[in-house]
Amino acid sequence: MNINVPLGTQTSPVRLPADHRPVKAGRVGVLLMNLGTPEATDYWSMRRYLKEFLSDRRVIETSRWIWWPILNLIILTIRPGKKGKDYDAIWNKERNEGPLKTITRSQAEQLQTRMTALVGDKVVVDWGMRYGFPDVKGRLQALLDQGCDRILLVPLYPQYAAPTSATACDQAFKALMEMRWQPAVRVSPPYHDDPVYIRALADSIRAKLATLEFEPEVVLCSFHGSLKDYLLKGDPYYCHCHKTWRLLLEELGWKPDRLVMTFQSRFGPDEWLKPYTDETVEALAKRGIKRMAILAPGFSADCLETLEELDVENREIFMEHGGEQFAYVPCLNDSPEGMQVIQAIAERELKGWI
Repeated sequence: MNINVPLGTQTSPVRLPADHRPVKAGRVGVLLMNLGTPEATDYWSMRRYLKEFLSDRRVIETSRWIWWPILNLIILTIRPGKKGKDYDAIWNKERNEGPLKTITRSQAEQLQTRMTALVGDKVVVDWGMRYGFPDVKGRLQALLDQGCDRILLVPLYPQYAAPTSATACDQAFKALMEMRWQPAVRVSPPYHDDPVYIRALADSIRAKLATLEFEPEVVLCSFHGSLKDYLLKGDPYYCHCHKTWRLLLEELGWKPDRLVMTFQSRFGPDEWLKPYTDETVEALAKRGIKRMAILAPGFSADCLETLEELDVENREIFMEHGGEQFAYVPCLNDSPEGMQVIQAIAERELKGWI
């Protein structure tokens, strides 16, 4: 990264009168933001997390008159117990936290190391979650307390969607509304078609397939689901997913029937983006496909929807309907390839600040 920036873009040291109270300023903050995770897997911890998540109007746009009784009288009575068992199966017992929290922390720590090597202590990297802890508001304040008067928000979602990228930024903007002295703020755009991201995905697929004792006949490219209604209202998520899939096909040099795009994690009676991952996995097995792999390029870090839903539930579906060999390709996570993507985003969006 070239840090010899043009005159006028560098920040001069803060000079104050001798009797002025101490002021920390002149540093740049980077806040990595991801979805979140419950604090524990017991019923009440799961209920608190699910209530915050499913009460978000960005996630569920149904009228509150209809959704409130469904959420509080049905979903929050039944779902915490089941989801708690699912989370417990993938829980990081050593740290007593969900893997999403473990990985996001590591991403922030590694990015800090990389940025320090480039620009010294000028950049401070932190991380926060939209739901649960550490919360976005608290981490923004922590950056301000360390003298960051300019902050880059990095939603860790390659493809933009209102229920993910937008709601993460909403939390940051709400925190800014309560500040008398706001920092200058930038938001990194979605990176669904960034060449660094596409190459990293392709490299991760090649590396994983090279370790297998079999060659998959089909590889599923499974993105998180979204209601079809959101697409019709103008959400670009489907288009971003489709472009990622198309560019990944080109980078791998594969045909469309080798890398198949699907959508997972739907619930409720409404129509979601198709084709559905679980139905596709079942159909492939019934069609005679014996060997398959699956990856989740829409997730920057492994979590419940990848480790349990894809690698456990969909593996079982495949095997129960005639499949024989199944592999899950991990997310980019905090791997060298994954960190190259996050660093490239940070360097690009911090131009003019460092």
